[in-house]
Amino acid sequence: MDILVQAFHTISYMGLPLLFAIVLHEYAHGWMAEQRGDQTARLHGRLTMNPLAHIDLLGTVIVPIMCLLLPGSFLLGWAKPVPVNPRNMDRPRRDMALVAAAGPAMNLILAVASAFLLALLRAGEPTLSPQQQPDIEDTSSLFTAMVLRPIATMAFYSVIINVFLALFNLIPIPPLDGGRVLTCLLPAKPAMALARLEPYGMLILVGLIVFDKELRVIHTISSTLVSDLAGTILSAALGIGSPAP
Repeated sequence: MDILVQAFHTISYMGLPLLFAIVLHEYAHGWMAEQRGDQTARLHGRLTMNPLAHIDLLGTVIVPIMCLLLPGSFLLGWAKPVPVNPRNMDRPRRDMALVAAAGPAMNLILAVASAFLLALLRAGEPTLSPQQQPDIEDTSSLFTAMVLRPIATMAFYSVIINVFLALFNLIPIPPLDGGRVLTCLLPAKPAMALARLEPYGMLILVGLIVFDKELRVIHTISSTLVSDLAGTILSAALGIGSPAP
């Protein structure tokens, strides 16, 4: 029973930030493509913040829930890719690099915005602790306990989730955004060689995940890099949001 309660607690606080992170990541790709002259995403009804237009049953629902329920797992998920047609762009290679980079950039923007939301809440209610455990005696007001603390907790997790998604997507393996950016920036021959990896990209990623204990690639991203960057963002936001002595 305790495991189920903890699982529900985790899903309730992390599910919404993850959904926003995934949906806005894809929206950013479509928005940037439209700025570069390609309206394919809008014509397909994908240039919207409506989650229903972006949800992928496996990547947005099943995989994240499995990650949340499995002990020691890291949070991973994705939405349906936004359709993009580089032939509609003036400078396809440059513009496609911008389109690919827009997704991770959106996640970093969301991480910073979430950190400042947390700082704003802490400025109004200094006793807020987003990581407070539910079994610890809570002497705060009902409004703080029922409204402010859940929002603060979701903002805290939003920072972690968005930083992880930004860094994970920057792994230079197509079809991840980092791989597509690198493909657009490399000279023609190396770019073509990297692009040929795209059909096998998901298999490579699965291999990185399965053999992560030996390779430590995902571990380095999910622990060291995410912890450092998220910690920096949170510290900066909370420092700016702290009242002057």
